[in-house]
Amino acid sequence: MEGKFEEFAEQLQDEIFEQAKKLYGEKGFERWMKMKYMGIIENPDGHAKVTGRCGDTIEIFLKFDGERVKEASFITNGCASSAICGSFAVELSIGKSPDEIVEITGERILAEIGTFPEEERHCAFLASETLQEALNDYMIKQTKKIREKSK
Repeated sequence: MEGKFEEFAEQLQDEIFEQAKKLYGEKGFERWMKMKYMGIIENPDGHAKVTGRCGDTIEIFLKFDGERVKEASFITNGCASSAICGSFAVELSIGKSPDEIVEITGERILAEIGTFPEEERHCAFLASETLQEALNDYMIKQTKKIREKSK
């Protein structure tokens, strides 16, 4: 009996993985299986937490070295689609300047992933919005530093 259950479980897992590959493409599926950049950065230079209409929340943390992102990460309470998009948003920001980060849109994230379910596309826009808010937080902090120095 135990052998049949294990065989059934393995077959079911294979089916789930095949469906996920069809939905998210190879690149999205690989990211789902081996998530990158997930976690909290202590004392980030820029941080944002945004909740989408779907109820998922993505948080993004940015650390800069000079004018470029040297470290970035995210966390989410959302679905696989939110996690995949958050991970790609963060990856696209690493090594970029603020002017380059502004260009990371939901469409850019979707293009990077390749294949993505139509009904989940909003997750890419949630990820890009969160990234832009984290950048905004960084820019506000930079402006405050400049004002304090000029006093």
